[in-house]
Amino acid sequence: MKKLFLVAFMAVLGFVNAAAQKEASIEFEKTTLDFGTVSPSQEVVNGTFVFTNVGKSPLVVNQVLPTCGCTVATFTREPVAPGQKGKIEVTYNTRKGGSPGEKFKKIINVRTNGVPELTRLVICGKLEAE
Repeated sequence: MKKLFLVAFMAVLGFVNAAAQKEASIEFEKTTLDFGTVSPSQEVVNGTFVFTNVGKSPLVVNQVLPTCGCTVATFTREPVAPGQKGKIEVTYNTRKGGSPGEKFKKIINVRTNGVPELTRLVICGKLEAE
């Protein structure tokens, strides 16, 4: 009975190890975009976060959720093959996101089927005084 249990346990460990090695994995070129000083007359500023699937399975971006209504994000919706790149494009509306003369820092939460499951991206800058 002990031998049967040991063989079953080893089989489960082998399966878990094989499955873990085939996960998708996301790696960003950078996780912060600093827009610097932005003029209030510039209604929107845009930036792009580029990522690579450094895992061994297709990577799927499930959600990209900005934490503020002043920020909109669009992203690669199709699965990203191992070794390939995808992107998340971010638009920040200066009229909705802050007051002139103030610094801003906005978070964008990215959920994937890979490792890590959750990544926090940051956009920041300062609105120039009028």
